Amino acid sequence: MCLAIPGKVLEIESDVEPKMGKVSFGGLEKRVCLDWIPDIAVGDYVIVHVGFALSKLDEEEALETLRLIKEIEQGEVGPG
Repeated sequence: MCLAIPGKVLEIESDVEPKMGKVSFGGLEKRVCLDWIPDIAVGDYVIVHVGFALSKLDEEEALETLRLIKEIEQGEVGPG
C-alpha cells in the first residue's frame, strides 16, 4: 500500500532540472519534484508520494482529504 498526500503548490522553481517547487501540506512546507506535471501553477493542489507530485487535484477534493486525515490523526474516525 502507498500513501499520497494532497498539498498546495506555493512556489515553482522552473530554472532547475527536474522542475521543483515548495508545497504546503496543511502548513508543513516541503520541496517536491513537479516535473511530471508540465502544466502546474502556483495555487494548484497536487497529490505527492515520496517527494514526487503525481497528479493535480481539485481544491475541494484536496481540502476534504486533508480534513479526513486530520480526523484520523485525532481519532475521530471509527469503524463503520
